Amino acid sequence: MGETTPAPGPVPLVLGVDSGGSGLRIAVARAHGLTPGSAHGNEAAAEEAPAPVRQLDTVVFREPVRTGPDGIDPDDLLERLLPAAGALLREAGGDGRCAAVCVGAAGMATLGDGLRAALPAALSRALGTDRLALAADAVTAYAGALGQRPGAVVAAGTGMVALGTDLTPATGWRRADGWGHLLGDCGSGAWIGRAGLEAATRAHDGRPGGSAALLTRAEAVFGPVTGLPGKLYPRADRPAVLASFAPEVARCAAEDKFAAAILDEAAHHIADAAAAVCPSAVATTGREVAYTGGLFKMGEPLLEPLRAALAVRLPGVRLRAADGDPLDGALLIASAVARDALRLPTDDRLLHVTG
Repeated sequence: MGETTPAPGPVPLVLGVDSGGSGLRIAVARAHGLTPGSAHGNEAAAEEAPAPVRQLDTVVFREPVRTGPDGIDPDDLLERLLPAAGALLREAGGDGRCAAVCVGAAGMATLGDGLRAALPAALSRALGTDRLALAADAVTAYAGALGQRPGAVVAAGTGMVALGTDLTPATGWRRADGWGHLLGDCGSGAWIGRAGLEAATRAHDGRPGGSAALLTRAEAVFGPVTGLPGKLYPRADRPAVLASFAPEVARCAAEDKFAAAILDEAAHHIADAAAAVCPSAVATTGREVAYTGGLFKMGEPLLEPLRAALAVRLPGVRLRAADGDPLDGALLIASAVARDALRLPTDDRLLHVTG
């Protein structure tokens, strides 16, 4: 009798985590990382695919992980992550163990020392894996947007950061902005909202550059503008409050020249950041810059001037929407780590891999 080929075992599970300013999200996927573009087993396509298919509903915690004087609190993260991860893995047909984990977190580069110290041992004990990737949220945003392809990504919501790579270890990652609302994040939601509120206060005072339309919208949202300092300055979440006014600027842009000028300047700031990180190989071969993040939900009022600004800063490079979000990127990185197929550059701060 001839030998029989044993039936293939189940595809290992991987875990992706997205920790940001608006909360914590956790999802499980199969480690093969197949997507519609690689559904026929094309391994090269699978390695570059934007994200593995999510197998279950995502677990969402609305409260963000605590950040204190020592950085991101690993105990707070683990108290929520471990029970949810175990349940998701068991519901996916596993035994509570997984092949690899990727934790993407806002502030990982500068505030992630506690996570880097505590998570490897804790996840090994609880989930049975030594393969762990700790990534800045800009890196998971990049992976969700472009997969493991060279290029550049601009990620903009309340803040704004651009990240690019040609995938070579010598060059690694190029990063621009992401300095926060006091020092940068130029073109972000907080930047646009602050500029819109300034135009409103100028109109209230009778100074040049004031927008009556934005003054009307500011008072509809916040009440009399004379009360704005008291509503903004004591707030710990000032950037988010400022960013909440950005959609009002976009709504006024079609009829108000001051609002349109704010979005045009924001687009130029975003294009400058994209040009700063765009690898030369991308800029000279007509490839793409992807955009991701909630700011771009305002659509054409921002995208139209952004395309125009990029045409000047990066001729021949096409702007396009991201293929997936940062949670998709975390799942892709975990899948690549599980398969020994990670092509994105590793970095002690931006993308640290153990196991």
